[in-house]
Amino acid sequence: MPTKHAIHHGKRIHIRCRRCGRRAYHIRKKRCAACGFGVSKRMKGYSWGRKTLNRSRRID
Repeated sequence: MPTKHAIHHGKRIHIRCRRCGRRAYHIRKKRCAACGFGVSKRMKGYSWGRKTLNRSRRID
Protein backbone atom coordinates (compact mmCIF):
# COMPACT_ATOMS: atom_id res chain seq x y z
CA MET A 1 0.00 0.00 0.00
CA PRO A 2 1.43 3.40 -0.94
CA THR A 3 2.07 6.03 1.67
CA LYS A 4 0.01 9.20 1.98
CA HIS A 5 2.87 11.16 0.44
CA ALA A 6 2.76 9.04 -2.71
CA ILE A 7 -1.02 9.43 -3.08
CA HIS A 8 -1.10 13.23 -2.64
CA HIS A 9 2.24 14.03 -4.26
CA GLY A 10 1.88 17.16 -6.37
CA LYS A 11 -1.86 17.59 -5.71
CA ARG A 12 -3.37 20.55 -3.90
CA ILE A 13 -5.75 19.32 -1.24
CA HIS A 14 -6.45 22.57 0.66
CA ILE A 15 -6.86 26.06 -0.78
CA ARG A 16 -7.57 29.41 0.89
CA CYS A 17 -11.02 29.65 2.50
CA ARG A 18 -13.33 32.49 1.43
CA ARG A 19 -14.72 32.98 4.94
CA CYS A 20 -11.78 32.63 7.35
CA GLY A 21 -8.86 33.18 4.95
CA ARG A 22 -6.90 30.16 6.19
CA ARG A 23 -5.49 27.55 3.82
CA ALA A 24 -7.90 24.90 5.06
CA TYR A 25 -10.65 24.61 2.42
CA HIS A 26 -10.69 21.01 1.14
CA ILE A 27 -11.26 21.05 -2.62
CA ARG A 28 -12.86 17.60 -2.94
CA LYS A 29 -14.87 17.69 0.31
CA LYS A 30 -15.91 21.33 -0.37
CA ARG A 31 -15.61 22.29 3.30
CA CYS A 32 -13.19 24.31 5.41
CA ALA A 33 -11.38 22.37 8.12
CA ALA A 34 -10.78 25.53 10.15
CA CYS A 35 -14.12 27.36 10.17
CA GLY A 36 -16.64 24.85 8.77
CA PHE A 37 -17.51 26.87 5.66
CA GLY A 38 -19.47 24.81 3.16
CA VAL A 39 -21.23 22.75 5.83
CA SER A 40 -22.21 25.09 8.66
CA LYS A 41 -23.58 28.63 8.74
CA ARG A 42 -21.88 29.17 12.11
CA MET A 43 -18.16 29.54 12.63
CA LYS A 44 -16.60 26.31 13.85
CA GLY A 45 -15.20 26.61 17.35
CA TYR A 46 -14.77 24.66 20.56
CA SER A 47 -15.03 25.70 24.20
CA TRP A 48 -11.52 24.38 24.91
CA GLY A 49 -10.17 26.74 22.27
CA ARG A 50 -11.40 29.90 24.04
CA LYS A 51 -10.07 31.35 27.25
CA THR A 52 -12.66 31.40 30.05
CA LEU A 53 -13.55 34.54 31.97
CA ASN A 54 -12.37 34.78 35.57
CA ARG A 55 -15.71 35.55 37.22
CA SER A 56 -14.41 35.34 40.82
CA ARG A 57 -12.37 38.56 40.44
CA ARG A 58 -15.22 40.76 39.16
CA ILE A 59 -15.42 44.15 40.86
CA ASP A 60 -18.96 45.55 41.27
